Amino acid sequence: MKTFLLIPGLLVMLALSACGFHLRGGLALPSDIGAVRVVSSNPNSALVYALEQSLRRAGADMAAGGNDDVAALTVVGERWGDTPISVDQFGRAQEFTLRYAVIFRFEDADGEVLVPQQAIELSRDYISVPTASSGTEGEREILSRELQKEMTASILRRIGTVLKAPRAVAP
Repeated sequence: MKTFLLIPGLLVMLALSACGFHLRGGLALPSDIGAVRVVSSNPNSALVYALEQSLRRAGADMAAGGNDDVAALTVVGERWGDTPISVDQFGRAQEFTLRYAVIFRFEDADGEVLVPQQAIELSRDYISVPTASSGTEGEREILSRELQKEMTASILRRIGTVLKAPRAVAP
């Protein structure tokens, strides 16, 4: 009986390895980047904290706020928004799209722009029944945390992609 369960698992693993599937590696910053600072107009933002923690896990030395000779991940803007996408027969919104947009850029210690300013926008739909609103805020908060984790991962993936690419060396 156990052999019958083992065979499908092995077949799935074999199929995934044959198609080229592999897990993404985490961000590994090159040693020549040096210390990194996350800069934002809202330094107490949960996104700033999550980015700092993720950069530490990637091996970055986090720089103090006053030091200018460090690489900088600048969060230019961060915006949340709810948009109603359906209404009930009484005209009350029932379904919403939660949107989260961040504009950022990444520069090395010399001020060279490694990742030009760009925006990432994420969204999720959720249902908010007007007559039973007890769970609505909880669902929205859960989605907000998920979007924030996904935003952190997206920003770090973009930085990682640029840092993995070979850079041109000046003659």
